[in-house]
Amino acid sequence: MSALVIPGSIYRELLAQARKQAPIEACGILGGRGDRVEVFCPMTNTDHSADHFLMEPAEQFKVVKSLRAAGQRVLAIHHSHPASPSRPSAEDIRLALTPDVLYTILSLQGPANPVLKAFAICEGVVTEHPLAIEA
Repeated sequence: MSALVIPGSIYRELLAQARKQAPIEACGILGGRGDRVEVFCPMTNTDHSADHFLMEPAEQFKVVKSLRAAGQRVLAIHHSHPASPSRPSAEDIRLALTPDVLYTILSLQGPANPVLKAFAICEGVVTEHPLAIEA
C-alpha cells in the first residue's frame, strides 16, 4: 500500500485553514494523481459545527468537475478535529460513503503538535493508511 503524499505547502494550507476556522471543523477535498496530492480545495462546513462537518453539495460537484477537467481525481475527503484526536468519530465512519477515497483528519487537540492521519473507511471498517508529508 503506497503512502498518500502531501507536499509541505499543502499541509501548511490544511493547518492554516484548521487554525483559522477553529473551534469549527474545517473541511475540504484533496485532489491529485496516483497517490500524490496536487491541490487542496477548501470547502464550506455548512453545519458550522465543532464536532462534525457537512460540505455543500453544489460546491463539491464544482470541485470534482474541476479536478476531472485537470486530469485529477479526489484522493481524500479532509476535515479537522479542533479538540479531539486524529481518528474517525462514529459519525465520520457512518458518513464515509465513498469507499474509493481516503479520509484525512487533522487534529489540533495539542495546538503545538497538530497530527494529520489518513484512513480508508469501507462499510464501517477503518484502516489507517500510510501518509507522507514532504518538506
